[in-house]
Amino acid sequence: MPKRTTHTYSSEDAAPDGPESELFVYYCKHCGAHVLITDTQLQKMPKRKTDKAYVLDKKKHLARLNVTEAGKQLLKRGEGKVEKQFRMKCAGCGLFVCYRSEEDLDLSTYLYVADGALSSVAAETNPQDAPVPPCISQIDGGLVQVAIEVEDRAQRSAITRVNADDVRVTVAAPAARGEANNELLEYMGKVLGLRLTQMTLQRGWNNKSKLLVVEDLTVREVYEKLLAAVQP
Repeated sequence: MPKRTTHTYSSEDAAPDGPESELFVYYCKHCGAHVLITDTQLQKMPKRKTDKAYVLDKKKHLARLNVTEAGKQLLKRGEGKVEKQFRMKCAGCGLFVCYRSEEDLDLSTYLYVADGALSSVAAETNPQDAPVPPCISQIDGGLVQVAIEVEDRAQRSAITRVNADDVRVTVAAPAARGEANNELLEYMGKVLGLRLTQMTLQRGWNNKSKLLVVEDLTVREVYEKLLAAVQP
């Protein structure tokens, strides 16, 4: 496994107006690690229509990041359109937190902060004790339920994001004839270390939103295994 290096980026051209300027610190919502320092409130920034990410103009606002690079992601946006995202992840837990449209951060005008990834309140726990997001929950019978959003016909099977609402998973197979669901179950079995008989898709067999129910693992174990498998 390659060594992970933490990079701290800053936009020197967007320094606060003076010593009295107010700074806002944002933390990873799941592990509490410091991710972003800026001179504005993210809630006041515009949001993209496609993924609800906050749009931070680096020419107007300070943007100091404590993140690691997470590689380039190509996303289909409408017919014949492909969007490039150069992603960055939390240095503490590896959660996807933001992205830019240019490979060189200094040349990128905008920073896009993933919806639900950051909090203005610092976690009082260590990363190992971070709260499990609500998309992973305990249900009757000692089972664990995971809300999954699936993208089919992707380049590979991968977990691309774990946030409060769902776990984003890509699969190469098409949705037709249940092929994507079969690949999803096989891939999740590898990630969680479970047999197919220990997992069930309770709903969403014919759409992108799934509820995966697993046996013999706690919510904490499921969360940590999913988080460890996140790929750019």
